[in-house]
This record gives sequence, structure tokens and C-alpha cells, in this order.
Amino acid sequence: MAGARANGRIRFEVADIVRDHRAQLEQLVELTGGQKRVLSAITLCRTVALGGHLDVCTACGCEHPSYNSCRDRHCPKCQSLAQERWIDARSGRILPAPHWHVVFTLPSQLRTLAKYRPKLLYDALFHAASETLLELGRSRLGAELAVTAVLHTWTRELKFHPHVHAIVSAGGLSSDGALWIAAGRNYLFPVEAMGQLLSGKMMSTLRRLHRQGQFDGFDEFQDPQRFDWLMGKLAPKSWVVYAKKPFRRADHVLQYLGRYTHRVGISNSRLLDVSDHHVTFATKNGKTTTVSPVEFLKRFVQHVLPPSFVKIRHYGLLAGRNVDGKLECARERLTANCPVLASHTPIPTSCYEHLRILTGRDVRICPHCGGFIEHRPLPTPQSRSPPAA
Repeated sequence: MAGARANGRIRFEVADIVRDHRAQLEQLVELTGGQKRVLSAITLCRTVALGGHLDVCTACGCEHPSYNSCRDRHCPKCQSLAQERWIDARSGRILPAPHWHVVFTLPSQLRTLAKYRPKLLYDALFHAASETLLELGRSRLGAELAVTAVLHTWTRELKFHPHVHAIVSAGGLSSDGALWIAAGRNYLFPVEAMGQLLSGKMMSTLRRLHRQGQFDGFDEFQDPQRFDWLMGKLAPKSWVVYAKKPFRRADHVLQYLGRYTHRVGISNSRLLDVSDHHVTFATKNGKTTTVSPVEFLKRFVQHVLPPSFVKIRHYGLLAGRNVDGKLECARERLTANCPVLASHTPIPTSCYEHLRILTGRDVRICPHCGGFIEHRPLPTPQSRSPPAA
């Protein structure tokens, strides 16, 4: 990571790779409309094309333009502030109880189908994962859990690997609302049981979608027997479910979850070296991957989500219909019967406070003299003005 920054600033950006190599990518890959819009947004982000304002110090007169961001959820530049705002918005709903982190992974045999019908497969994975947790909560604990689930589609090497991260309360509200029933300390549910339920629910959904003709046109299903062959191959397979030890503190849950909810395929800080012929980026445990710029962009666009697709979803006690009823009832039972766990830190009152937390400085204060910075409109060039010298 040492080469990723110079004088505290990012040296390389995904936007630069897109500007220089998008034309080559489009010669090799037929991009969807959504992928094209994302690439365009990334190249325009925080440039004069999107407008902005002029930061002027009222004491020393120092001026600096600040350009607007694209706000696209796939953009490496636009997620930090959105993440902090999301964490603060959710802080009032997190329950003061331990939480587990459970990961549900789509088998490799279904990845090609997921690329063909991403929304259908992602929805099916969300449904199967959430129902697996809620069903086990009801059958093994006799309680309704609180679940927040987030879809990721990448590995650290930017390869296609759809999986759902679920943050799950270690216990739930009894069916009559009278008790908070805590889960065991050592595990939430057996991962084998979760894997079997996930498999059954996913395969049931896939069969229904196939009967409805939702996979018509998929090359691998041109052979009428191919779908049944795929189902037969998946049936005995052990579907991967992974569970991490629970978080004890509610504020830790929020901070950890926030990193997952607004993470994009790759951040600019992971780009270590970029040239006309290669892109080197950090992966995991000090390792790196080097690919051509076009291969990098091919991997990057795989992770553009379908338009309007909701990648963060809430279930059980956190479902919209339960927020004002069962969720508050669960909070009362926890407060009465469980040790008080740390609550979230005070919510910042403005975007300036959010930025101070993220950057470590007050953006309203001039870094040169400490004077107050005033925001002024950027001067708009007149259509009949002579060209600049």
C-alpha cells in the first residue's frame, strides 16, 4: 500500500483507467446501459463538468475549487460520506445485543446464470438467506431475529463471486412478545443446517423461475436436459455458509456493518501502480494482483448492479412493518433483562461534522491561516467571452 499515496493524496484512480481504456473495453465487451452510465459517472465525478463551488478564505483570500461528486453507488470516491450518514440513520434501530456475521455464498455453478439474470439470482439469494435465518430462529429459538443483509459480488481480486453478508442478532423476540430469547454463546445455528436450508430454498426458487420461462435464451439451457442436470449436480453439494463470532457492542456492529454496506468492488487506495499496460492493486495479506487495464475494467463492470436494485435489506424485527412495534418491544425486553451494552456515538448534526470525522479536519477552516472559509458559486464562463490567454 505504500505506493498508493503521495504526500497523503491518492496517486491513482479508477476514473483515470476508465478515461484511458474505456474505448478498448467497449471494442471487446458489449456493455449494458447501466454499466455505461456508471463508467461515465465515475469519469465525471468531482470534475468541473458536474459543477461545484469556490472555497474562499475570508482572512487570507486563498481560493480552492470544490467540485460536486457523482453520488453513484459504484463510485470509489462517493461512498465514505454516504456510509457515515447511513450508520447514523441506523443507529436508532440497532438492538443492544450481540450480533453474528453470517455469509451465504452462491455456488460457482450458478455464476454464469447470475451474470445472465443478475436481478433474479440476487433476489433469490437474498430470499433464501433471510428465510434460512428466520426459519431457524423460529424453529430452534422460538423467536424472531433481527437481520440486515448486504449483497457483495466480488473477491479481493475483483472476480465474480456473489455472496450475502448478514448481520444477525444473537437471539430474538418471543412469538408473544413477552421475552427476549438469547442464542447460545458459541454458535448461532449449525452452519451445516444453514447450508442445507439455503440449498433447498435456492433450488426451489430456481425451479420455479425455470418453469416460468425466466431463463429462456440462456445458452447453457438450449439443451432441455441441461437445467435438470445442473439441479442434480447442485443437490448433493455442500453450500457454503460461514459464521463469525458475535460482536458484543452495538457500536461495533454499526461500524463493522457500515464498512460492508457501502463498500465498492475496489477503492482507489488499493491501486498501487497504473500504466498503459498494467494495473497492480492490493488484494489480501500483503499480496497483489497485476492485470492489463482492459482486464481490470472487465472485472470492474461485472459488479455493476441492475438499475434500482436494493443491495441492503432488512428482515425480521428490522423489517419495515416491525420497526414501530416488535422492534421497540424487543428493545424494551433487552433493556429490562440484559446488561446494558454500549450505544452508538452521538449523531453528527451536519455534513461538516461527518467530514471532520472522515478527514480529521474542519473543512470550514482555512488550512493555511486558520481563517473561516466561505463557499461561493464558481464563476460561469460567458458564451461570448474571448478565449483565455
